[in-house]
Amino acid sequence: MGSANGLDTALGKQPLFSFGLISDVQYSDIPDGRSFLGVPRYYRHSILVLQRAVKKWNTHQRHKFVINFGDIVDGYCPKDQSLKTVKKVVDEFETFKGPVYHLIGNHCLYNLPRSKLLPLLKIHSLGGHAYYDFSPVPQYRFVVLDGYDISAIGWPQDHPRTLEAFKFLREKNPNEDKNSPTGLVGLERRFLMFNGAVGKEQMEWLDGVLKEATKLKQKVVVCCHLPLDPGASSKEALLWNYDEVMNLIHRYNCVKVCLSGHDHKGGYSIDSHGVHHRVLEAALECPPGTDAFGYVDVYDDRISLHDVLFIDTRECWELDACPRLLARGNFLLNGSWKDSVELSNLKFHDSTTFCLTFSLASGRDKYAKCINSAAGFLRDNLPVKILIALVKLLGCFARDIYN
Repeated sequence: MGSANGLDTALGKQPLFSFGLISDVQYSDIPDGRSFLGVPRYYRHSILVLQRAVKKWNTHQRHKFVINFGDIVDGYCPKDQSLKTVKKVVDEFETFKGPVYHLIGNHCLYNLPRSKLLPLLKIHSLGGHAYYDFSPVPQYRFVVLDGYDISAIGWPQDHPRTLEAFKFLREKNPNEDKNSPTGLVGLERRFLMFNGAVGKEQMEWLDGVLKEATKLKQKVVVCCHLPLDPGASSKEALLWNYDEVMNLIHRYNCVKVCLSGHDHKGGYSIDSHGVHHRVLEAALECPPGTDAFGYVDVYDDRISLHDVLFIDTRECWELDACPRLLARGNFLLNGSWKDSVELSNLKFHDSTTFCLTFSLASGRDKYAKCINSAAGFLRDNLPVKILIALVKLLGCFARDIYN
């Protein structure tokens, strides 16, 4: 994507640090298929998406680290190839010139038990847990949650956490197939076996981390494979006890952003306490010629997400009358609507990718909420040509408010 933060550079603003992100690669050396919803899945192509991502992250030469949001190998991977396939994808991540932080997802656990998986992902923890935190700079802390702490997959069948998960599912989901939401209503539809929960010990640990971050005046980014807000995700993809986790998070003012994967179509919301939630699109579901990964510029007062979305570059070339638009997504940590209007016509340094996201303003501003909701709807429902025209109009409207 090249230098996509040209506006900030022109204003003399430099990020404190940057990092790359990708989710749901779900590679397997098998023919293409479809999800249970009928969405095409490109199992062999997904590793090419990862390779292009690493190449671009390395080209920047300024990303401090990369976060993989889980599901690096698909559940349909033949089990006699699981270990080799996981190692193959991990090796691709290792070509990034810096640290890589991994999250575990359900498809990872379909392939390997925690005892074999966590060492390969370099997740060092006692008792097989996959939650941890790190602080790349004094001003920020990243908290990685283990969304399958209580889970019917990944632990030994007689493990207390497995037994707890099955007991929970029997109480919440009456279907014989515990991956079926049939008969479940509203938010109950999250009670499926391919989801999981954060356990009591992890909740206590999270409370302690947030307490310490508050004391140190750090801003916190929470990462979890499973989404934590219904506004950003389908109900079927949510963490079982997302409400408990968010109630704890909302007791503190330090958490600014929650990032996740799992729900392949992606999503965005601002919750009732002004916390931004961004669900990343799946690399697995990119047709050949498209990508789904990104990077984040982190400032003292905002987090700017630069996405590469599922837009076919061949269709972009048909838009010769349109400038190459980059509407950057800004998670404002402190600021007003005026501060958040940054829709810019910035050209890319190459022709291989087309990035289109929307300006994300403070959740406490009614105009920002309207713009963000409209932007998400338009992105998901309109053809690219019409979408770009509307983004131009949106930019004009934003400038009118700004002035």
